[in-house]
Amino acid sequence: MTSPLLPRINRFLKESGLPPTLFGRMAVRDPRLVDDLRNGREPGRRVCDRIEYFIQHWRAERRPCELAGDGQAAGGQAAHGQAADKQAADERAAGGQRAGECGKC
Repeated sequence: MTSPLLPRINRFLKESGLPPTLFGRMAVRDPRLVDDLRNGREPGRRVCDRIEYFIQHWRAERRPCELAGDGQAAGGQAAHGQAADKQAADERAAGGQRAGECGKC
């Protein structure tokens, strides 16, 4: 049986443009999360809570970009998210900006 959380994760992955391994690593520090869920893993309450928090936080961080009217169409939002995630990862490694900040807002 698959997790009821899996369809929500799949929609989020499509919306965000994040690869499944990066999502799992960022949400719960488990790059195999999505693959394991697809193969029948049943997540515990704590993992579900962390996933829900990550998705909500990710969307909240990107919402100002959409509201500011930065000229991006729906397809461009995923690319913006990918660029922001790479930038955030690079800056985290250098000890800079918080994860998820895109630098445009």
